[in-house]
Amino acid sequence: MSSQNLNTPPLVSLLAGGVAGGVEAIATYPFEFAKTRVQLRNQSGAASSKNPFLVVGQVFHKEGYRALYKGCSSLVVGSIAKDGVRFLAFDFIKKSFADPETGAMSPFRNLFAGMCTGVVASTLAVTPTERIKTALIDDARAAKRFQSSFHAVRLIYQEYGFMGMYHGYAGTTLKQAGATAFRMGTYNILKDFEKSRNVDQSTITNFANGAVAGTVTTYATQPFDTIKTRSQSAKGASTVEAFRSILADEGVRGFWRGTTMRLGRTVFSGGILFTVYEQAAAVLNPILR
Repeated sequence: MSSQNLNTPPLVSLLAGGVAGGVEAIATYPFEFAKTRVQLRNQSGAASSKNPFLVVGQVFHKEGYRALYKGCSSLVVGSIAKDGVRFLAFDFIKKSFADPETGAMSPFRNLFAGMCTGVVASTLAVTPTERIKTALIDDARAAKRFQSSFHAVRLIYQEYGFMGMYHGYAGTTLKQAGATAFRMGTYNILKDFEKSRNVDQSTITNFANGAVAGTVTTYATQPFDTIKTRSQSAKGASTVEAFRSILADEGVRGFWRGTTMRLGRTVFSGGILFTVYEQAAAVLNPILR
């Protein structure tokens, strides 16, 4: 992942990224569930509770703990694919921007490589799986039409066609481009800085760098995430419709809805993701190199 390790085999990047994405998704899913519920509208058209902790409590009390993992399988599959593709694409794209002699990457090039990676990940993996996850969470509040992730895919395909899986593509891609740019870029900038100061790259250092990258990412990309969630509700909506509904419901501040729970998730997920990736890559490198 660092700009000084440009020789990671593609298969190692893919597998280590997939493992890291799956572990991170399972460990932090309740945060994602609460954030998504907070960002969705109630069936009456009014905005849902603004307190994500209250949402978790209400769902746990009324529907049980299993309801907090509604849509989790879709996110796990999506995270394995997303992070496998993301780490693989980032390592590949990074080589195109790195100094051919030293392998060094400027902060701007790190961010731009991350942005390009986000577009690739959104197109190949993130948008369809996020669409299913969000539709499952939204559907579970009232209609309960979807029996499973596969059932949701079948119904969405029947009602909207293949492009129904790409509702919210613009918002998702903007979010992914920004999130990957800030997350991968910030992590690599911190890592390169620490290496230049001979700071030991321990598990604690990796986790701390990932947590900082997650915090920066959350505040920079939250509006895109809120628009994406509204677009990918069970009924679906265009990006413009989602933007207008948020503005009409709560004004500009509404675009930062769910920040608390997303921040809770991204701080931990950033730490978990990069720590697991580094450990998995260390195990796989001697085997697959």
